[in-house]
Amino acid sequence: MIQFTKDYEQVGVNAPAWLECRTLVDTAAKEAPLGQIMVKNDLPAGTEVFADPMILKGFYNLIDNAVRYGKKITMVRFFLEERDGNHVVVCADDGAGVIPEDKERIFERGVGKNTGLGLTISRDILVITGITIRETGEPGTGARFEITVPEGAFRSAGDPALS
Repeated sequence: MIQFTKDYEQVGVNAPAWLECRTLVDTAAKEAPLGQIMVKNDLPAGTEVFADPMILKGFYNLIDNAVRYGKKITMVRFFLEERDGNHVVVCADDGAGVIPEDKERIFERGVGKNTGLGLTISRDILVITGITIRETGEPGTGARFEITVPEGAFRSAGDPALS
């Protein structure tokens, strides 16, 4: 709880910045207690999101939750999809998944088996810059978190805006 309070105090303190997604996931994976679980980072190099720097904590929380609650989990994978003009960063695992009635509840304070605050802070970090997160996986086949980055808050190495 004390660590959560310290982390939560940092949300919104620093100005949003362009952050490289692949590096964020690699850094979060190095900090997470993975054991035998593999993190596969298929995010293209040079893709960036305009977000609160605490987004690193959000990616860490996704990996940590997969490890803690995935039960039969062997892998967590990050990749990118495009949908309706938005870019979607996906964090999917091959673990136990989330039952339908908990898909929204897991983002509420106090819901969960550890502190019940990790996904709450993750959502709060993202919403600062208009980024949303939701769970869309199938129970029994794994959790799938979709982080939707609105137009203007995403860029890649091939974008003219970076030239």
